[in-house]
Amino acid sequence: MTRYQDIIPTITGANQEALSAARAYCDFLIKPFGSLGRLEDMAVKLAGITGQTHNHLDNCTVLVFAADNGVVAEGVATVDPGFTRLQAINMTRGICGVSVLSAAAGAEVKVIDIGISTPAGWPAVLDYNVARGTANMAQGPAMSREVAERAIQVGFDLACESYAAGADILGTGEMGIGNTSTSAAVVIALTGITPESAVGRGAGLTDEAWEHKVEVIKQALAVNQPDVTDPIAVLAAVGGLDIAGMVGCYLAAAWQRKPIIIDGVISAAAALIAYRLAPATHDFMFPSHRSEEPAHSVIVDELGLQPYLELRMRLGEGSGCPLALQILRGACAMMNGMGTFDDINFDTTVLVDNRDDV
Repeated sequence: MTRYQDIIPTITGANQEALSAARAYCDFLIKPFGSLGRLEDMAVKLAGITGQTHNHLDNCTVLVFAADNGVVAEGVATVDPGFTRLQAINMTRGICGVSVLSAAAGAEVKVIDIGISTPAGWPAVLDYNVARGTANMAQGPAMSREVAERAIQVGFDLACESYAAGADILGTGEMGIGNTSTSAAVVIALTGITPESAVGRGAGLTDEAWEHKVEVIKQALAVNQPDVTDPIAVLAAVGGLDIAGMVGCYLAAAWQRKPIIIDGVISAAAALIAYRLAPATHDFMFPSHRSEEPAHSVIVDELGLQPYLELRMRLGEGSGCPLALQILRGACAMMNGMGTFDDINFDTTVLVDNRDDV
Protein backbone atom coordinates (compact mmCIF):
# COMPACT_ATOMS: atom_id res chain seq x y z
CA MET A 1 0.00 0.00 0.00
CA THR A 2 1.26 3.46 -0.91
CA ARG A 3 1.32 5.76 2.10
CA TYR A 4 -0.02 9.22 1.37
CA GLN A 5 2.77 10.75 3.47
CA ASP A 6 5.39 9.26 1.14
CA ILE A 7 4.01 10.78 -2.07
CA ILE A 8 3.63 14.38 -0.83
CA PRO A 9 7.25 15.34 -1.66
CA THR A 10 6.86 13.87 -5.15
CA ILE A 11 3.85 15.97 -6.19
CA THR A 12 4.69 18.40 -8.97
CA GLY A 13 2.57 21.00 -10.72
CA ALA A 14 1.18 21.42 -14.20
CA ASN A 15 3.10 20.46 -17.34
CA GLN A 16 4.16 23.88 -18.60
CA GLU A 17 4.88 22.76 -22.16
CA ALA A 18 1.42 21.21 -22.41
CA LEU A 19 -0.14 24.40 -21.05
CA SER A 20 1.59 26.48 -23.72
CA ALA A 21 0.66 24.06 -26.49
CA ALA A 22 -2.98 23.98 -25.44
CA ARG A 23 -3.18 27.76 -25.20
CA ALA A 24 -1.72 28.09 -28.69
CA TYR A 25 -4.21 25.52 -29.98
CA CYS A 26 -7.10 27.41 -28.37
CA ASP A 27 -5.99 30.55 -30.14
CA PHE A 28 -5.98 28.72 -33.48
CA LEU A 29 -9.57 27.50 -33.24
CA ILE A 30 -12.03 29.27 -35.55
CA LYS A 31 -13.19 32.00 -33.19
CA PRO A 32 -11.95 35.38 -31.97
CA PHE A 33 -9.05 35.11 -29.52
CA GLY A 34 -10.27 34.27 -26.04
CA SER A 35 -13.93 34.44 -27.04
CA LEU A 36 -14.84 31.25 -25.18
CA GLY A 37 -13.42 32.75 -22.01
CA ARG A 38 -13.04 30.47 -19.02
CA LEU A 39 -13.96 27.45 -21.13
CA GLU A 40 -10.59 27.93 -22.78
CA ASP A 41 -8.91 28.23 -19.38
CA MET A 42 -10.44 24.89 -18.33
CA ALA A 43 -9.18 23.18 -21.47
CA VAL A 44 -5.70 24.58 -20.96
CA LYS A 45 -5.65 23.52 -17.31
CA LEU A 46 -6.72 19.99 -18.27
CA ALA A 47 -3.83 19.86 -20.73
CA GLY A 48 -1.42 20.89 -17.99
CA ILE A 49 -2.69 17.98 -15.91
CA THR A 50 -2.67 15.24 -18.53
CA GLY A 51 0.09 16.52 -20.80
CA GLN A 52 -2.30 16.26 -23.78
CA THR A 53 -4.12 18.97 -25.72
CA HIS A 54 -7.10 16.73 -26.46
CA ASN A 55 -8.83 15.22 -23.44
CA HIS A 56 -11.99 13.28 -22.62
CA LEU A 57 -13.94 13.18 -19.36
CA ASP A 58 -16.24 10.29 -20.14
CA ASN A 59 -16.09 8.63 -16.73
CA CYS A 60 -16.60 10.54 -13.49
CA THR A 61 -16.96 9.22 -9.96
CA VAL A 62 -18.18 11.40 -7.10
CA LEU A 63 -16.82 10.09 -3.79
CA VAL A 64 -19.10 11.09 -0.90
CA PHE A 65 -17.65 10.67 2.61
CA ALA A 66 -20.19 10.36 5.41
CA ALA A 67 -19.24 11.03 9.03
CA ASP A 68 -20.75 12.29 12.28
CA ASN A 69 -19.32 15.13 14.33
CA GLY A 70 -19.32 15.21 18.12
CA VAL A 71 -19.74 18.99 18.20
CA VAL A 72 -23.47 18.54 17.48
CA ALA A 73 -23.79 17.92 21.22
CA GLU A 74 -23.38 21.70 21.57
CA GLY A 75 -26.59 22.38 19.63
CA VAL A 76 -24.96 23.77 16.48
CA ALA A 77 -27.23 21.88 14.06
CA THR A 78 -30.95 21.92 13.40
CA VAL A 79 -31.37 18.18 12.79
CA ASP A 80 -30.54 15.02 14.70
CA PRO A 81 -27.13 13.45 13.92
CA GLY A 82 -28.94 10.28 12.85
CA PHE A 83 -29.70 12.16 9.65
CA THR A 84 -26.12 11.49 8.49
CA ARG A 85 -26.79 7.77 8.28
CA LEU A 86 -30.23 8.29 6.75
CA GLN A 87 -28.97 10.56 3.98
CA ALA A 88 -26.01 8.31 3.24
CA ILE A 89 -28.49 5.53 2.54
CA ASN A 90 -30.77 7.84 0.55
CA MET A 91 -27.86 8.84 -1.67
CA THR A 92 -27.40 5.23 -2.70
CA ARG A 93 -31.12 5.04 -3.42
CA GLY A 94 -30.66 7.81 -5.98
CA ILE A 95 -33.03 10.33 -4.40
CA CYS A 96 -30.67 13.00 -3.03
CA GLY A 97 -29.36 16.12 -4.75
CA VAL A 98 -25.96 14.67 -5.62
CA SER A 99 -27.65 11.48 -6.83
CA VAL A 100 -30.03 13.03 -9.35
CA LEU A 101 -27.55 15.63 -10.60
CA SER A 102 -24.89 12.96 -11.07
CA ALA A 103 -27.35 10.71 -12.88
CA ALA A 104 -28.15 13.58 -15.25
CA ALA A 105 -24.44 13.98 -15.95
CA GLY A 106 -23.77 10.25 -16.28
CA ALA A 107 -21.52 10.28 -13.22
CA GLU A 108 -21.22 7.48 -10.68
CA VAL A 109 -21.75 8.19 -6.97
CA LYS A 110 -20.01 6.14 -4.30
CA VAL A 111 -21.03 6.74 -0.68
CA ILE A 112 -18.42 5.88 1.95
CA ASP A 113 -19.03 5.42 5.67
CA ILE A 114 -15.80 6.87 6.98
CA GLY A 115 -17.17 7.95 10.36
CA ILE A 116 -20.92 7.43 10.79
CA SER A 117 -21.74 6.93 14.47
CA THR A 118 -24.11 4.01 13.84
CA PRO A 119 -23.32 1.31 11.24
CA ALA A 120 -25.28 2.01 8.08
CA GLY A 121 -26.37 -1.61 7.70
CA TRP A 122 -26.89 -0.94 4.00
CA PRO A 123 -24.63 -2.77 1.54
CA ALA A 124 -24.51 0.07 -0.97
CA VAL A 125 -22.91 2.35 1.65
CA LEU A 126 -19.27 1.28 1.53
CA ASP A 127 -17.87 0.49 4.97
CA TYR A 128 -14.48 2.13 5.50
CA ASN A 129 -15.35 3.37 8.97
CA VAL A 130 -12.33 4.75 10.84
CA ALA A 131 -14.22 5.81 14.00
CA ARG A 132 -17.83 6.07 15.10
CA GLY A 133 -17.86 9.82 14.73
CA THR A 134 -15.53 12.39 16.24
CA ALA A 135 -15.40 13.70 19.79
CA ASN A 136 -16.87 17.08 20.74
CA MET A 137 -14.25 19.57 19.58
CA ALA A 138 -15.63 22.20 21.97
CA GLN A 139 -14.42 20.04 24.86
CA GLY A 140 -11.15 18.73 23.41
CA PRO A 141 -9.62 17.35 20.19
CA ALA A 142 -12.06 16.01 17.64
CA MET A 143 -9.77 13.04 17.05
CA SER A 144 -6.21 11.87 17.46
CA ARG A 145 -3.62 12.54 14.81
CA GLU A 146 -3.48 8.79 14.13
CA VAL A 147 -7.21 8.65 13.39
CA ALA A 148 -6.99 11.73 11.14
CA GLU A 149 -4.15 10.17 9.18
CA ARG A 150 -6.01 6.87 8.84
CA ALA A 151 -8.99 8.73 7.39
CA ILE A 152 -6.76 10.63 4.94
CA GLN A 153 -5.31 7.30 3.84
CA VAL A 154 -8.81 5.89 3.23
CA GLY A 155 -9.63 8.79 0.91
CA PHE A 156 -6.25 8.51 -0.81
CA ASP A 157 -6.69 4.78 -1.44
CA LEU A 158 -10.27 5.10 -2.71
CA ALA A 159 -9.32 7.91 -5.09
CA CYS A 160 -6.38 5.91 -6.46
CA GLU A 161 -8.65 2.88 -6.90
CA SER A 162 -11.26 4.97 -8.73
CA TYR A 163 -8.72 6.36 -11.18
CA ALA A 164 -7.29 2.88 -11.71
CA ALA A 165 -10.81 1.57 -12.41
CA GLY A 166 -11.22 4.07 -15.24
CA ALA A 167 -12.41 7.36 -13.76
CA ASP A 168 -11.13 10.27 -15.85
CA ILE A 169 -12.04 12.77 -13.12
CA LEU A 170 -13.31 12.65 -9.54
CA GLY A 171 -15.75 14.79 -7.62
CA THR A 172 -15.61 15.21 -3.85
CA GLY A 173 -18.62 15.21 -1.56
CA GLU A 174 -19.64 14.71 2.07
CA MET A 175 -22.52 14.08 4.39
CA GLY A 176 -22.22 14.90 8.05
CA ILE A 177 -24.41 16.82 10.47
CA GLY A 178 -22.29 19.51 12.10
CA ASN A 179 -19.69 19.67 9.36
CA THR A 180 -20.18 23.34 8.55
CA SER A 181 -18.94 23.93 12.10
CA THR A 182 -15.86 21.75 11.66
CA SER A 183 -15.03 23.22 8.27
CA ALA A 184 -15.40 26.77 9.58
CA ALA A 185 -13.10 25.97 12.52
CA VAL A 186 -10.48 24.54 10.15
CA VAL A 187 -10.60 27.60 7.92
CA ILE A 188 -10.43 30.03 10.84
CA ALA A 189 -7.39 28.23 12.25
CA LEU A 190 -5.56 28.04 8.92
CA THR A 191 -6.32 31.52 7.59
CA GLY A 192 -6.78 33.65 10.70
CA ILE A 193 -10.12 35.12 9.64
CA THR A 194 -12.63 35.93 12.36
CA PRO A 195 -15.30 33.41 13.34
CA GLU A 196 -18.02 35.94 12.56
CA SER A 197 -16.81 36.18 8.94
CA ALA A 198 -16.36 32.42 8.51
CA VAL A 199 -19.37 30.84 10.16
CA GLY A 200 -22.47 30.28 8.06
CA ARG A 201 -25.96 29.07 8.84
CA GLY A 202 -25.48 25.51 7.61
CA ALA A 203 -28.81 23.80 7.00
CA GLY A 204 -30.57 26.88 8.39
CA LEU A 205 -30.18 28.69 11.71
CA THR A 206 -31.91 31.58 13.42
CA ASP A 207 -29.83 34.63 14.36
CA GLU A 208 -29.68 33.42 17.96
CA ALA A 209 -28.61 29.92 16.91
CA TRP A 210 -25.97 31.35 14.56
CA GLU A 211 -24.50 33.43 17.41
CA HIS A 212 -24.37 30.29 19.56
CA LYS A 213 -22.60 28.42 16.76
CA VAL A 214 -19.98 31.18 16.53
CA GLU A 215 -19.35 30.96 20.29
CA VAL A 216 -19.01 27.17 20.16
CA ILE A 217 -16.42 27.39 17.40
CA LYS A 218 -14.53 30.06 19.33
CA GLN A 219 -14.54 27.75 22.33
CA ALA A 220 -13.28 24.82 20.25
CA LEU A 221 -10.36 26.85 18.96
CA ALA A 222 -9.56 28.20 22.43
CA VAL A 223 -9.70 24.76 24.04
CA ASN A 224 -7.54 23.06 21.42
CA GLN A 225 -5.14 25.82 20.39
CA PRO A 226 -4.24 23.90 17.20
CA ASP A 227 -0.79 24.36 15.69
CA VAL A 228 -1.67 26.44 12.64
CA THR A 229 1.63 25.56 10.97
CA ASP A 230 0.62 21.88 10.91
CA PRO A 231 -2.49 21.27 8.75
CA ILE A 232 -3.00 17.74 10.06
CA ALA A 233 -2.83 18.96 13.65
CA VAL A 234 -5.58 21.46 12.80
CA LEU A 235 -7.62 18.71 11.14
CA ALA A 236 -7.28 16.43 14.18
CA ALA A 237 -8.15 19.19 16.64
CA VAL A 238 -11.22 20.73 15.02
CA GLY A 239 -11.90 18.86 11.78
CA GLY A 240 -13.99 15.90 10.72
CA LEU A 241 -13.46 12.45 9.27
CA ASP A 242 -15.29 13.44 6.08
CA ILE A 243 -12.87 16.34 5.60
CA ALA A 244 -9.93 14.00 6.19
CA GLY A 245 -11.15 11.56 3.56
CA MET A 246 -11.40 14.30 0.96
CA VAL A 247 -7.89 15.54 1.81
CA GLY A 248 -6.67 12.13 0.71
CA CYS A 249 -8.58 12.44 -2.57
CA TYR A 250 -6.90 15.72 -3.51
CA LEU A 251 -3.46 14.32 -2.73
CA ALA A 252 -4.19 11.23 -4.81
CA ALA A 253 -5.40 13.30 -7.76
CA ALA A 254 -2.22 15.37 -7.83
CA TRP A 255 -0.03 12.29 -7.44
CA GLN A 256 -1.88 10.45 -10.21
CA ARG A 257 -1.92 13.62 -12.35
CA LYS A 258 -5.68 13.50 -12.71
CA PRO A 259 -8.32 16.25 -12.41
CA ILE A 260 -10.59 16.55 -9.38
CA ILE A 261 -13.59 18.80 -8.68
CA ILE A 262 -14.14 20.78 -5.47
CA ASP A 263 -17.73 21.04 -4.24
CA GLY A 264 -18.82 23.43 -1.48
CA VAL A 265 -17.30 24.71 1.73
CA ILE A 266 -16.55 21.37 3.42
CA SER A 267 -14.97 20.00 0.27
CA ALA A 268 -13.03 23.26 -0.10
CA ALA A 269 -11.77 23.09 3.50
CA ALA A 270 -10.28 19.70 2.65
CA ALA A 271 -8.75 21.19 -0.51
CA LEU A 272 -7.13 23.91 1.61
CA ILE A 273 -5.54 21.32 3.91
CA ALA A 274 -4.23 19.37 0.90
CA TYR A 275 -2.89 22.61 -0.58
CA ARG A 276 -1.08 23.46 2.65
CA LEU A 277 0.47 19.96 2.63
CA ALA A 278 1.42 20.12 -1.07
CA PRO A 279 0.87 23.46 -2.84
CA ALA A 280 1.09 21.87 -6.30
CA THR A 281 -2.28 20.18 -5.67
CA HIS A 282 -3.77 23.52 -6.75
CA ASP A 283 -2.98 22.69 -10.39
CA PHE A 284 -5.32 19.67 -10.35
CA MET A 285 -8.37 21.24 -8.67
CA PHE A 286 -11.46 22.56 -10.42
CA PRO A 287 -13.82 24.61 -8.19
CA SER A 288 -17.41 23.85 -9.15
CA HIS A 289 -19.47 26.65 -7.61
CA ARG A 290 -19.34 29.41 -5.04
CA SER A 291 -21.03 28.23 -1.88
CA GLU A 292 -23.30 30.49 0.14
CA GLU A 293 -21.22 29.56 3.21
CA PRO A 294 -18.94 32.60 3.79
CA ALA A 295 -15.77 30.61 4.46
CA HIS A 296 -15.87 29.20 0.94
CA SER A 297 -14.84 32.44 -0.75
CA VAL A 298 -11.95 32.82 1.68
CA ILE A 299 -10.70 29.35 0.77
CA VAL A 300 -10.91 29.65 -3.01
CA ASP A 301 -9.24 33.06 -2.84
CA GLU A 302 -6.28 31.51 -1.01
CA LEU A 303 -6.19 28.66 -3.50
CA GLY A 304 -6.16 31.18 -6.34
CA LEU A 305 -9.20 29.55 -7.89
CA GLN A 306 -12.40 31.09 -9.21
CA PRO A 307 -15.58 28.97 -9.03
CA TYR A 308 -17.29 28.39 -12.34
CA LEU A 309 -20.89 28.69 -11.17
CA GLU A 310 -22.80 31.24 -9.09
CA LEU A 311 -25.99 29.38 -8.18
CA ARG A 312 -26.44 30.31 -4.49
CA MET A 313 -26.01 26.65 -3.59
CA ARG A 314 -25.28 25.43 -0.05
CA LEU A 315 -26.37 21.80 -0.12
CA GLY A 316 -22.99 20.12 -0.14
CA GLU A 317 -23.03 16.35 -0.79
CA GLY A 318 -20.89 16.88 -3.90
CA SER A 319 -23.89 18.39 -5.71
CA GLY A 320 -21.80 20.99 -7.53
CA CYS A 321 -19.45 18.39 -9.04
CA PRO A 322 -21.73 16.94 -11.75
CA LEU A 323 -22.74 20.45 -12.79
CA ALA A 324 -19.11 21.49 -13.24
CA LEU A 325 -18.40 18.19 -14.98
CA GLN A 326 -20.75 19.07 -17.80
CA ILE A 327 -19.03 22.41 -18.32
CA LEU A 328 -15.63 20.70 -18.31
CA ARG A 329 -16.93 18.31 -20.94
CA GLY A 330 -17.86 21.36 -22.97
CA ALA A 331 -14.25 22.51 -22.76
CA CYS A 332 -13.13 19.12 -24.05
CA ALA A 333 -15.69 19.25 -26.88
CA MET A 334 -14.33 22.65 -27.89
CA MET A 335 -10.79 21.30 -28.17
CA ASN A 336 -11.78 18.03 -29.82
CA GLY A 337 -14.44 19.18 -32.26
CA MET A 338 -13.85 22.74 -33.40
CA GLY A 339 -11.98 23.42 -36.60
CA THR A 340 -8.82 25.51 -36.86
CA PHE A 341 -7.99 28.50 -39.01
CA ASP A 342 -5.88 26.20 -41.14
CA ASP A 343 -8.95 24.10 -41.87
CA ILE A 344 -10.67 27.10 -43.46
CA ASN A 345 -7.55 28.78 -44.88
CA PHE A 346 -8.12 31.91 -42.82
CA ASP A 347 -5.47 34.61 -42.41
CA THR A 348 -5.26 35.23 -38.63
CA THR A 349 -3.24 38.44 -39.04
CA VAL A 350 -6.54 40.32 -39.45
CA LEU A 351 -7.62 39.35 -35.92
CA VAL A 352 -7.10 41.69 -32.98
CA ASP A 353 -6.36 40.26 -29.54
CA ASN A 354 -8.16 42.39 -26.94
CA ARG A 355 -7.47 40.18 -23.93
CA ASP A 356 -5.98 41.94 -20.93
CA ASP A 357 -4.13 38.86 -19.69
CA VAL A 358 -1.97 38.13 -22.76
